Amino acid sequence: MRKKLIGPAFGTLALAVGLCVFTPARAQSQKQAPSQQQEQSQQKNSTFVGQIVKASNGQYALLTDRDHGKGFFLDDQDKARQFVGRNVKVTGVLEASTSTIHVTDIQPA
Repeated sequence: MRKKLIGPAFGTLALAVGLCVFTPARAQSQKQAPSQQQEQSQQKNSTFVGQIVKASNGQYALLTDRDHGKGFFLDDQDKARQFVGRNVKVTGVLEASTSTIHVTDIQPA
């Protein structure tokens, strides 16, 4: 007859091994977070030209290529609302992963 290896001692061992395996990865990702924040803060403002529109999801966006329907979401919805339908120059930092411009300023073009 075989004995079962599952029991309180085995569960504790599995938990200890699991913590040893995953702790370094979590520590590594925490170390990366400050460098990512520094990288974003070091990015320089860019200028984008286009028309402020209300996207299908209800957010205001900067339409930069009307023919292809391309543009960027704007993180400052209050500033963008003031310029709906107008051609503008937006100054800010582009977060490419989300296609969002972190707006510093919006001026009529």
